[in-house]
Amino acid sequence: MTTIATAVLPAQAVPRRKLWTREEARFIQNSGLLDDGQYELVEGELLQKMPKNEPHVFSTALTRSWAEGVFGGLFVRSQDPIALDEHNEPEPDVVVLSKGMREYLTLGTPPVEDVRLLVEVSDSTLEYDLTRKAALYARAGVVEYWVLDLPNRRLHVHLDPSEAGYGRVITLAESQTIAPLANPDASVLVSTLLP
Repeated sequence: MTTIATAVLPAQAVPRRKLWTREEARFIQNSGLLDDGQYELVEGELLQKMPKNEPHVFSTALTRSWAEGVFGGLFVRSQDPIALDEHNEPEPDVVVLSKGMREYLTLGTPPVEDVRLLVEVSDSTLEYDLTRKAALYARAGVVEYWVLDLPNRRLHVHLDPSEAGYGRVITLAESQTIAPLANPDASVLVSTLLP
């Protein structure tokens, strides 16, 4: 009887992905190595932002205008970065902050602790905003996250963040009103934020 020796093969190697930090991503973007597209850092990946169509632009302007009227223009940012952690620096459509913009000249990118309300205006990225972005914002502790759903003319309000996600998600029709936690007296009719 002949014995055949069997070789033990090493476990299959899996290539590691490079997770970019906020500092590295900023360096790459400022170096001119990327094309002229807009990027945001999400879970260590540099993701190219979707081009904006006119309904998205208009709804973002309406939402920002409403937020500025309620919280003051210097407390509202639009499509600018916020720092969630070392590997996450998204650029939400509208953010209401607890400090005025002048303070960030010395503090740098606003941290998640300063976010009072975060809004994504969503048309072609609805599923992404309701899943991956919602999970990201919940883990980071964003206390109130709104997704303005343009195709279905609704507003999805995410509350009670935790590591597992948002504990409550309320979907409002365009005929309903909502007031942000940060200002319960400032209710808004959902349709006034829609194109």
